[in-house]
Amino acid sequence: METNYVNNNGEILINNGPTLEAANRAHLYGDGLFETIRVRNGQAINLEIHFLRLVEGMAVLKMRIPNYFTADFFRQRINELLIKSNITEGGRVRLSIDRASGGTYKPDTNEVTYFIEAFPFQNNEFVLNTKGLEVDLYTKVKKEKNIFSNFKTKNGLLYIMAAIEAKEKGLDDLLITDSKGNILESTNSNIFLVSNGVLYTPGLDEGCLGGTMRMTIINLAIENKIKIYESSITPQNILIADEIFLSNAINGIVWVSGYRTKRYMNNMSKMIVQLLNNHYANKIST
Repeated sequence: METNYVNNNGEILINNGPTLEAANRAHLYGDGLFETIRVRNGQAINLEIHFLRLVEGMAVLKMRIPNYFTADFFRQRINELLIKSNITEGGRVRLSIDRASGGTYKPDTNEVTYFIEAFPFQNNEFVLNTKGLEVDLYTKVKKEKNIFSNFKTKNGLLYIMAAIEAKEKGLDDLLITDSKGNILESTNSNIFLVSNGVLYTPGLDEGCLGGTMRMTIINLAIENKIKIYESSITPQNILIADEIFLSNAINGIVWVSGYRTKRYMNNMSKMIVQLLNNHYANKIST
């Protein structure tokens, strides 16, 4: 079994026990942000996009952004962990930014600390799931549109409770809705519909997560002359769609085979996976 390591604000530690301070504000108050980053051929991909979202989120949370925080700085720190953990092909990285310890709800400072974890992943390239997901709606708690909606903050109770309910119902995932009943995302992914060869996904202004893979898929669709629109998605749209797939940074895309009694195909999903793999195969460094 390989040994994995973490970088706790510049100190590399073996990931086999406690590595956070008791006063960590993300632990106490959820006062932090994070990014999950896919590793391919031992290299973090889409890091610039992840870093941009991270910095935008830090500004929203009124955190002070250190001058040395750059995409290259974190690439170097991530590469150190990947090499030390002997991750040379597929992997995943979690990069966290937390407000520095001190204070209660009112923090003593807006300075930050960073924390990086690296883990191996079973696949090097993106691979489409052979069995489609079964999904339904999560309606007990609505996702409210606010200044935090597009970022991965450490307040994840909405997604946790939806994932628990999906498991209780024997489903693979549940779809998160807003106060209007429109569908925004799933518990861990953005959502895309396919109707008559056209892609549809909720816009960021509706309050969905600003996923890095979502952005990549939109750009690839445009480059390959696949029509794509950002628009509201209702349960009725789900019922008449030809295809549904979910996207996130780690899995790429995952196709959905069923929503209640409705069944779906995966032709576009197969095409997008191929486009993703070709895209990253053609990039020497991302």
